[in-house]
Amino acid sequence: MPKIALDELQQLAQAALERAGASPVNAASTARALVYADSQGLSGHGVSRVAMYVSHIKHGRIEPKAEPWIGNDSGGAIVVDAADGLAFPACELAIAMAIERARKHGIAFAGVTNSHHSGAAGYHLEAVGAAQMVGIGFTNSPYAMPAAGGKRPIFGTNPIAAIFPRASAPALLIDLSLSEVARGKLMVAAKEGKPIPLGWALDKDGNPTTDPKAGLEGSMLPMGGTKGAMLAMIVELLCCALTGARMGFEADSFFVDAGNKPRIGQAFIVIDPAAVAGREVFFDRVEALVAAMLQDEGVRLPGSRRYDLAKKARDEGVEIPAAVLASLKA
Repeated sequence: MPKIALDELQQLAQAALERAGASPVNAASTARALVYADSQGLSGHGVSRVAMYVSHIKHGRIEPKAEPWIGNDSGGAIVVDAADGLAFPACELAIAMAIERARKHGIAFAGVTNSHHSGAAGYHLEAVGAAQMVGIGFTNSPYAMPAAGGKRPIFGTNPIAAIFPRASAPALLIDLSLSEVARGKLMVAAKEGKPIPLGWALDKDGNPTTDPKAGLEGSMLPMGGTKGAMLAMIVELLCCALTGARMGFEADSFFVDAGNKPRIGQAFIVIDPAAVAGREVFFDRVEALVAAMLQDEGVRLPGSRRYDLAKKARDEGVEIPAAVLASLKA
């Protein structure tokens, strides 16, 4: 695969989005997030998504020049309306306001409504960690997983992320979706004509399947069975009931060109350790846990692999499939 410098990749992604009609501010915000994902080995949320965004702009599923605005402001709680635009500018505004309000109130909730695909969930929390605060992020997504005991998809894969800063080391960054595996694994298996293990997906009739194509037409299974489904429900309610966004079952798939404006939601909670036990106590307790974890050989701290990949990408660039680069340039 060809290797490209991060700055060049950012320029390519931004130019492609602008050419499709995105405002320079929206294109730059989105390109930054996508290149971040590629630099950390999260190619499923990287510049390969540009083609999807461009298609959604052309099919009226995204308002490319939308400007996020404050829909409600109640001190420690804020709702940002993404105005059917790209998610990243709205999430940036929500995070910036949440950090500001957490400094004032100790804790803040910032929701985003009428939004779109928001990429790697951990990306939005980097600024929170840099501010030496704790951040928790959630997003719902178009329907992909059944409720506990159900057969038809209701919930999205609904990622959860959290960041915990450290006094003199990179923050602990946790980022996971709630499906047993990423949907992308089914796509790869379908392209390669390979079966998938039982427990990954159901077919459209709600039967367990080893056929990845049947799984893509049906639903993904939540990790941990009923527990994963309950977590997905929590995310759905935090992101949608509190913000007025669409539930997963109301939003058309991201993987089709034509469809409705998804209008999904994101939710962020930011906590200032200084307002609770105090920063020194917080950092001491974090290091106590880290030290205990690292006593076992083979333990890897959450986020460490990403940080290593990001450093390498900054120094050497990142490998991008030739087809993705050709699409960007086109």
